[in-house]
Amino acid sequence: MNASTTSLSVIHVAIELSTTSWVIAYRLPEIDKVRHHRLEAGDSEALLTLISDLRDSAAARTGGEAIVASCFEAGRDGFWLHRLLSDHGVISHVVEPTSILVTRGARRAKTDRLDAQGLLRVLAAAFAGDRDVCRMVRTPTVAEEDGKRPHREREYLVQERVRIENRMAALLATQGVPKRPSLRSWEADLGTLRTGDGRPLPPFLRAELDRLRRRLLLTLEMIREIEAERERAIAADSSPANETVKALCKLRGIGDNFAAVLAKEIFYRTFDNRRQIAAYLGLAPTPFQSGGMDRDRRINRAGNGRARKTMVQLAWLWLRYQPDSALARWFRARVGELQGRTRRIAIIAMARKLLIAIWRFASFGIVPEGAIVAV
Repeated sequence: MNASTTSLSVIHVAIELSTTSWVIAYRLPEIDKVRHHRLEAGDSEALLTLISDLRDSAAARTGGEAIVASCFEAGRDGFWLHRLLSDHGVISHVVEPTSILVTRGARRAKTDRLDAQGLLRVLAAAFAGDRDVCRMVRTPTVAEEDGKRPHREREYLVQERVRIENRMAALLATQGVPKRPSLRSWEADLGTLRTGDGRPLPPFLRAELDRLRRRLLLTLEMIREIEAERERAIAADSSPANETVKALCKLRGIGDNFAAVLAKEIFYRTFDNRRQIAAYLGLAPTPFQSGGMDRDRRINRAGNGRARKTMVQLAWLWLRYQPDSALARWFRARVGELQGRTRRIAIIAMARKLLIAIWRFASFGIVPEGAIVAV
C-alpha cells in the first residue's frame, strides 16, 4: 500500500465468510456504488471467475488493467483462501476481526451484507494508507503453519488426559474412594477396592472406569508418539525455527515443549522492539490518559493466548530453576513473602520481562543476566 499502488485502478473486494455461503461486496474503479454477490461456501472456482469478470469489466471501463485488493476476517477458514487469491494475482489481506471499529450504540444491525460492506470500507481505507483503521494478520507460510501442529495437538491431548483423570477421580469420589488405582496394576487394585461403606464397586461403574482407563492409555500413547515425532523432526530439519528450539533448550527450565511453543508461536515472527513482542502476547499494559490522569492499566490480553499462557507458566518455572538469575532476584525483592493478588500481578510483569530476555537470547544470543546455560 503505497503511492504507486494507490494511483492505479483498484477493484476492492471484501468477502464475508460463513459455513453456508460467502457474501462478496465489491466496488469497481470510478464507481461509488457497492455491489454484492453471494456464493456457496467454499466455491473457490466461482470466486475466481467473479474476480476475472470484475477485471474484464474494469478494463473495459478504464481502458487499462486494474489490480484487485481483497480482504476477509481471520477465523475458522484459516489461510488457504489468502494463498489461493495471492497465487492468482490478488492483493489479499486477512483482517483481525477485533481490530475493526464499530458503532458504540446500544443496538446495531448485523447481516452478512452489512458486514461485507463494513469490510469493504475498512479495506479501502487501509489500501489508501490508513494504517490505524484495522490490523492485518501476518499470514504464516505453509511450513510455518504446519510446524505448529505438534505442540498444539499435544496441548489438546494433555487437556483430554486431565479430563479423563478428573472424571475417574470424580466417579470414585462418589463411592468414597479417595485415590485412583494404578494403571500398571489396574485389575488387581480395582478388584480389592471397597466403597466408603465397605461394598465392592458396582459392576456398571467398574465397566465405565475400564473404558476410561483405555481412553487414558490411548491418550498417553498419543502424547508419547507426538513427542517422539517432534524430536525426530527437530533433529532432521535445521530450519530457523528448529534451531531456535535447540537454542532455547539450553536454558535451564525450558524444555522441549515450551521451546517449541516459543519458537513456533512467537519467534518465527519479526519484532522491531520489546513493546511489539509484548503486545503480540497481550502482555503490554493498556495506557489510560484523560485530562490530568495518565497511567497504565492491566494487560489487554489481545494477543496470542497460547503463547501468553506458556510464558506465565514459564515464569513460575524460571523462579524454580533459575533462582540466581537477575529476574528471579527482582521478583523476590518486589514480592517477598506476599501471596495472593500481589503475587499474581507480579508474575505477569515477570513473564513480560522474561519474554523480552528470551527474545534477546533467541534473536541476538544475549544470555539473560545470571541465567544458567547448558554448554
